[in-house]
Amino acid sequence: MAITSANQLELLQTAEAVAREKMIDPGLVVEAMEESLARAAKSRYGAEMDIRVSIDRKTGRATFTRVRTVVEDEELENYQAELTVQQAKQYMADPKIGDTYVEEVPPVELGRIAAQSAKQVILQKVREAERDRQYEEFKDRAGTIINGLVKREEYGNVIVDVGRGEAILRRNEKIGRESYRPGDRIRCYVKDVRRETRGPQIFLSRTAPEFMRELFKMEVPEIYDCIIEVKAVARDPGSRAKIAVISYDNGIDPVGACVGMRGSRVQAVVNELQGEKIDIIPWNEDVPTFLVNALQPAEVSKVVLDEEAERIEVVVPDEQLSLAIGRRGQNVRLASQLTGLDIDIMTEEEESKRRQKEFEERTQLFMDTLDLDEFFAQLLVSEGFTNLEEVAYVEMDELLVIDGVDEDTAAELQTRAQEYLEEQARKAEARARELGADDTLLAFEGLTPQMVVALAEDGVKTLEDFATCADWELAGGWTTQDGQRVKDDGLLEKFGIDLEEAQNMVMTARVMLGWVDPEELVSSSEETEEEATEEAEE
Repeated sequence: MAITSANQLELLQTAEAVAREKMIDPGLVVEAMEESLARAAKSRYGAEMDIRVSIDRKTGRATFTRVRTVVEDEELENYQAELTVQQAKQYMADPKIGDTYVEEVPPVELGRIAAQSAKQVILQKVREAERDRQYEEFKDRAGTIINGLVKREEYGNVIVDVGRGEAILRRNEKIGRESYRPGDRIRCYVKDVRRETRGPQIFLSRTAPEFMRELFKMEVPEIYDCIIEVKAVARDPGSRAKIAVISYDNGIDPVGACVGMRGSRVQAVVNELQGEKIDIIPWNEDVPTFLVNALQPAEVSKVVLDEEAERIEVVVPDEQLSLAIGRRGQNVRLASQLTGLDIDIMTEEEESKRRQKEFEERTQLFMDTLDLDEFFAQLLVSEGFTNLEEVAYVEMDELLVIDGVDEDTAAELQTRAQEYLEEQARKAEARARELGADDTLLAFEGLTPQMVVALAEDGVKTLEDFATCADWELAGGWTTQDGQRVKDDGLLEKFGIDLEEAQNMVMTARVMLGWVDPEELVSSSEETEEEATEEAEE
């Protein structure tokens, strides 16, 4: 194939035809042709040469040129593509370092191998341009619903034609045992669009909670207009789902709006999700109230919230237990996903037994330590006293409200409690010294001798050791392993030390040791407060 003898306009016609077919810029195809011709010319003239090809966008004429760059004498490495200043003076009037000398060379004849190579270059460039076009088109559609046609199914994954590209619906993103045939229409949620070596990969999903959120947005105008907001969604795809909604207009019932006239709106979503049953729940800022709603249709007697551990205890009547838990734990699992809390469900009988056990343990504690009879110890527990510290250091008036307790009796109770605590502290201090605890740790403000014993038993025996501890090592915390929340016990957790207290104690130890500048600590704290204030204002 000789460029000189071919119809020069044929190049432009070919470029336009390919561009129309692939829906890309014709200029990109022409650039690909120029690169392919330049590569063929290099194989003819020599790979060391800098051969460039320019195709006239109007006439289609291809011009072959050789480019040489002016460099310093000692930098001359490739004489085929570079010139020294002295050599350049033969061709240029006043050559300078970095100037280029361009001369036209005869067009090359494309042999069979060169033509095949040129074709490969053009195809590669066209594919890259097509991928870029697809990525730019679909990257902003992530997080939306898209309609497509099923092309084929490969190993359980469904390939979907979405217009100007292909998307993939993976096996684990399908609802239940859905199966599709080529040509079936399908509606999916665009979960992710990524640029990969094989081109942009469009990942679809029908099991994502966001899919249900978007379906309700399409069916309920109030959600689209932001009068109603979907606050949370939890799904067991193909089986059951819970969706929490809130209305910002007092005149509109969020649940009723989502259900629609005779259930028309929610039924449209149910049909799309292969009959997935949907519980629509009013959202509430008060977590216990929201949880009571989330556990519908079960009735809840009492809710106990532990915000620090992000756990919640729910007490239900005995006959409501199976309904609250649901089939295979489905109801409580979805309620947990919806609220973001771990939920423990117990019956009224179980809760009563636990409270009775705690009552008996506290009664026995006061009987053993304060030398009280059972009746008097039960009175203390009934008034809400849970430990010796409360008895020893509470205001006298709080003891005098107990029936049969006068000032002398109250003073005697506090004296016994204080003496017992002091004796325990002395024993703990002696034990801490046996374990090798340093005086600097025993004298540290905020640490009791019992705390020092717990630290020393774990190898923390000096102030330096204590200063290297992390706050969660002292106060404990929660981590997620294999999708399950796991409790990490802290060294001082049983003494009621929380994360903030642990952090303050560790930072105080570091300041005492000179590891941290207290002024920097204050400025950092002020910056944090300013950021928090700005966030609150926003």
